[in-house]
Amino acid sequence: MSEPQLDRQVRRRLAVLRHVEEVSGNVAMTYRYFGISRPAYYTWLRRYEADGVDGLRDRSRRPRTSPNATHVDVVEKIVHLRQHYHFGPGKVQMYLRRYHDVDISRSGVWRILHRLDMGRLPASQRYKRRDLRWKRYEKQRPGHQVQVDVKFVEPLPKAGKTGVSLKPVGRRGKFYQFTAIDDCTRLRVLTIYPRNNQKTAIQFLDYVLSQLPFAVETIQTDNGAEFPSVFHWHVLDKGIQHRYIKPRTPRLNGKVERSHRIDTEEFYRLLDGAVIDDANVFNAKLKEWQDYYNFGRPHGGLDGQAPYERLRQKTQVETPAV
Repeated sequence: MSEPQLDRQVRRRLAVLRHVEEVSGNVAMTYRYFGISRPAYYTWLRRYEADGVDGLRDRSRRPRTSPNATHVDVVEKIVHLRQHYHFGPGKVQMYLRRYHDVDISRSGVWRILHRLDMGRLPASQRYKRRDLRWKRYEKQRPGHQVQVDVKFVEPLPKAGKTGVSLKPVGRRGKFYQFTAIDDCTRLRVLTIYPRNNQKTAIQFLDYVLSQLPFAVETIQTDNGAEFPSVFHWHVLDKGIQHRYIKPRTPRLNGKVERSHRIDTEEFYRLLDGAVIDDANVFNAKLKEWQDYYNFGRPHGGLDGQAPYERLRQKTQVETPAV
């Protein structure tokens, strides 16, 4: 290997060794001249005699044993959550604590992700800075306000015998997910319908009222075609207020909009064609996801609690001290 190909540090150490052999002939004069220590000189000399030029390169200073290092099983769990769910350090910390009884700091998760070159999310998942921010809010009483919205679900065709998805024919496979989320507890009710109109919106409202374990005071929707006068009067007939958000401001229904993004990232994206083109089967799988969301999934906006845990916290009655 020619000298220009050697890095600067190696060339300097090689020059020190050559200075003793070709110029001074005295080790003490050489290490004083170059401003290095005697042990350093003999360390370089020993490595040069054993490995040649490669022995003069910097070696890893990583300790041979790290008793406080994160266990490899925990690292594998962190990698799995990052690759499959695109969770950030905070959400990874919640899942590890809740499901694996592993207590690790957010900064610890962050260091592991960056060490494995997994610090940056896919472009579609990255935080997008906005010049104008809005203040987050949360109702303090379950049922005070329930946000309702509809999510169009891309056709999910039936898989063939070989596992290759078949392209749906005509209008088959078009579904609409109706979602209701309680503003206080984030408790959700989900249902799939093959049509998106006032009739299905009214059916969904009645289903929501039968499923939620508390009374609903206000229903908030956007100005979609499924929520006009007939739906509006049906809500009022139930003794519930109906509030429309301002046109072209979906952020005012931000909790249900954000929950739809969670559905895309953590439910639909992982189906891999497993859902056949059948509304009943679709609803069965969606019910499993709804139960997991309400009872088991740690929610970032609830400090790691699941919605039903927040509901119990909000509705528990304090026993007076005796």
